[in-house]
Amino acid sequence: MNTIDIRSDTVTFPTAAMRKAMAEADVGDDVYGDDPTINELEKTGAELLGKEAALFVPSGTFGNQLALFTHCPRGTEVLLGEECHIIQHEAGAASVIAGVQTRTIPAPDGVLTGPELLTRLRKKDLHASPTSLICLENAHSMGRTVSLTAMDEVRKIANEWNLPVHLDGARIFNAATALGCSAADIAKRCDSVMFCLSKGLCAPVGSLLAGGKSFIDEARLKRKIMGGGMRQAGILAAAGLIALTEHPSLLADDHKRARELEKALTEIPGISADTGNINMVFFSWTAKKESAGMLVNAFRSRGIIINAPELKMQNGETEFIFRFVTHHWIGDKEMEAITEACRSVFKDASDSPAKV
Repeated sequence: MNTIDIRSDTVTFPTAAMRKAMAEADVGDDVYGDDPTINELEKTGAELLGKEAALFVPSGTFGNQLALFTHCPRGTEVLLGEECHIIQHEAGAASVIAGVQTRTIPAPDGVLTGPELLTRLRKKDLHASPTSLICLENAHSMGRTVSLTAMDEVRKIANEWNLPVHLDGARIFNAATALGCSAADIAKRCDSVMFCLSKGLCAPVGSLLAGGKSFIDEARLKRKIMGGGMRQAGILAAAGLIALTEHPSLLADDHKRARELEKALTEIPGISADTGNINMVFFSWTAKKESAGMLVNAFRSRGIIINAPELKMQNGETEFIFRFVTHHWIGDKEMEAITEACRSVFKDASDSPAKV
């Protein structure tokens, strides 16, 4: 049975065109600056985001942490949303690598507001760690975009305080698709941007960190310190070039299928779906706690791989929070299978957990 994996868009594998390009890639030693495919990828990525330069890195977490390492003096403070990826999913790396402390801000739907920022910005004094950077995320890993207006509010305050802004733009092309703008329109509101090639864009490995030339020159040194000098990495960059040039235009289909799945889920008794606008579907389901351990296996038996739900207690009942993610390898046939499995699994679990 062929499996359908909707845990994340990180599970995408390279297309046939990517595999061919990787096999035939013209390569050199990137630490010496001699890899022509890496150089082309970095130039293309910088141009697409309207930045002076870009740097290839192994992963999104690497790129974000490299940005903090480059922007921030040790012992300073970074302000960012309390649900953002840097806080929730990067293993506390900011304190280990950059030697900074992070200060989180309530950011509903990923939106940092001016008033919340202003209450936390700090200058250097005898007792306080001064703010050295503000971080944004767009699209947010909770499945929604942040408006350009909201980003402008943060940019204005950052300018007043003479602070840089870094964007975790792991899914910046999803955000641009949903907002109806270019990736450069989003990126110009920030001093540096990290974006992933290995999520919805379908490349197997890699991200880019983009910014001003002097920033990227410094980041290149810091990348070496972090162990990111990857020699003949053009084999990976070849897939990244196809990801950048051919796949952003395909993301609208992923978004469309996510909304279709969202609608189908809301028709199932007991399910309440949040409304997102990228390729993620978040939904909750209230049922007996003993169903939790059986759900993942129930989907797997139908050829579908999902993440285990998060559990929350609401008024004495157990609420299960799920995330399903559409991507390049989820087509119409896969959507039909997912929708049918959802109807079957959740009905069985509601009627009798032992049946699941």
